[in-house]
Amino acid sequence: MKMRKHCLNGFTIVELLIVIVVIA
Repeated sequence: MKMRKHCLNGFTIVELLIVIVVIA
């Protein structure tokens, strides 16, 4: 969960792609 907090400051394309895949 710590990584997620860090990503909040700078969401990366990879993270966004993973989220899209999870939602899909």
